[in-house]
Amino acid sequence: MAAIVELQDIGITFPGGERPVFDGINVAVERGEFVIIVGASGAGKSTLLRVVAGLLAPSRGTLSHSFTERPDQRSVAMVFQEARLMPWRRVRDNVALGLEGLAVSAAERDRRVDDALALVGLANYGSRWTHELSGGQRQRIGIARALAVEPDLLLMDEPFGALDAITRQTLQDELLRIWGETGKSILFVTHDIDEAVHLGDRVLLLGGTPARITHTYDVDTARPRDRDAADANRVGAQVKADLSGLFDQGGGI
Repeated sequence: MAAIVELQDIGITFPGGERPVFDGINVAVERGEFVIIVGASGAGKSTLLRVVAGLLAPSRGTLSHSFTERPDQRSVAMVFQEARLMPWRRVRDNVALGLEGLAVSAAERDRRVDDALALVGLANYGSRWTHELSGGQRQRIGIARALAVEPDLLLMDEPFGALDAITRQTLQDELLRIWGETGKSILFVTHDIDEAVHLGDRVLLLGGTPARITHTYDVDTARPRDRDAADANRVGAQVKADLSGLFDQGGGI
């Protein structure tokens, strides 16, 4: 498979900074792949997503991609830890937000909103106000908004981190279903190693000072996955051990 996005030898030093935040970051996401980035709080996971999204220019290195670049879509869409919905807009208008400025007709806009809401299981919620939604429903709307622009790459920045454990596991499984139905490429950031192993094809461990990808783990467990599968638990245990080792070296964050 060809990489849909690739970071080569990326380094970032913020103005006035004494040393780089990142140095020598190499990451490639293949088309249709589900890649997870894990690391301690403050390791720079969200900053790395900003680079991939084109919101932050690297100080050195190259970022390349093979997006489709159509006038009726956005190549990259982001889902945040908080849904960031507009309270003065109903659900349909929140989902349609990313379509504003694209070359889509009113009929096409409505179709995409309908399809996105159906995909996240909220087909009948379009006329509701955001304050009428639960936390899990709000995150589903955030995912629908991202999917409506038909991105090549979906970036997800700890999207389930603020949810209770039961809702979190439910949405993890819902995301896997959506990924299976759409075939989207996903780059997903989390500090939850069990979540990483359950969702990802590959898990990348970000750590050190300056930060770098210190370990890569292939998760070969068959899908659909059993959360208690022995092979997945072995991968998770190895990630935890390696992350602990980074802390012991003084480079966990």
